[in-house]
Amino acid sequence: MTVHSRRTFAQAPAALARDKPRVTELRLSAFAGHRAAVFPLGPLTLFAGPSGSGKSSALRAYEALAQLGAGAELVDVFPQPARCVPERARADGQARRGFRIGCTVDGPAGPVRLDVAVQAEPELRIAGERLTRDGLTLLETALRDPGRRAVQASWHTAGAAPVTRAPLPDDRLGTALLPLRVAGKTDGQRLVLAAAEQVVVALRSVFACDPRPARMREPVPVGPGELAGAGRLLGGCDNLAEVLRRTRVECGNRHAQLVAALRAGCAGPVADVLAEQAGDGALRAVLDRGDGVRTCVGRLGDGELRYLALALVLLTGPRVLEVDPVAEVPEAYQSLTVLADGFDRCLDQRQKRALADLAARACGRGHIRLIGAVADATWAAAADGVTVVDLGRTGCNGM
Repeated sequence: MTVHSRRTFAQAPAALARDKPRVTELRLSAFAGHRAAVFPLGPLTLFAGPSGSGKSSALRAYEALAQLGAGAELVDVFPQPARCVPERARADGQARRGFRIGCTVDGPAGPVRLDVAVQAEPELRIAGERLTRDGLTLLETALRDPGRRAVQASWHTAGAAPVTRAPLPDDRLGTALLPLRVAGKTDGQRLVLAAAEQVVVALRSVFACDPRPARMREPVPVGPGELAGAGRLLGGCDNLAEVLRRTRVECGNRHAQLVAALRAGCAGPVADVLAEQAGDGALRAVLDRGDGVRTCVGRLGDGELRYLALALVLLTGPRVLEVDPVAEVPEAYQSLTVLADGFDRCLDQRQKRALADLAARACGRGHIRLIGAVADATWAAAADGVTVVDLGRTGCNGM
């Protein structure tokens, strides 16, 4: 694995953006085709490499951590856990096999490491979890008794007793449960809470995006009374027209930026992009060509449609995208992370360069973080602040 990074954020990042909890490293100790892999993550990160190099599995591992951080159960996060086990992994004496993933989260509490070991066979369960900061173990869990549906957990207290011990469920991430279990009465407990909350906030707001042009071409059915406040963009961008109708009204500045982006990436003149409502109530997205002609997006090619959808994603936020933000934390203190598999799929060189520039501006402001998978990242080399993780040289096993 080769990592290239260009960091020129002196122009933009406010102190608040720097202090937002953010995932700065993804570790795949043993996951799918990855072993002992450590990937740095910047505001804009592109995993590059040929098919089979492990790009999609890296994004899948990140999304799994995000779902676990949101409190999801293992069975919902890993519906096919055997596919996550490295192919040549051998079972132990009790026929157990599994995988290990983790991340580092930077923020006000400092760099916090989360590492999770998942048993995939014979039963899906968390076998162990560790939360650490500066070498200090804040939380540690272990599967002591395979016959019990629980792990034994111990967390840092630094009070009358150095640690507190209690059972936790073996089908959920212990870090996500700590805010409900730790009282915060001692300095040690408050440190544990700060670290756990930092990890949860950084992981929660994730939008997995892979626009599907075939679905985007279809009119969006809208029932009576559904237009006001409607329009949270789906991961496949099927309801593009509905969201365009909303964003055009709610934020004129960002809509103007979207129109400017479309001029750079679509063929022909573009004066506006909007949604029209047909007689049956359905919405369709159209490009206003500025001369009385409106082109239905259904007539656009796959590349133009994907470009339109990705540009819209980069210029919106968690209130518009179908994500699960932390309701009790102000939006200004949260980072929205977009996971874009096949980020460059169907795009020509002009569209790739324009999208890279748009992504660099959005990520440089701290508005959004993007992790994309691309076949080749040479087109993004000139964009500011891009971290390229090249999986093409060593395959999935990187350090």
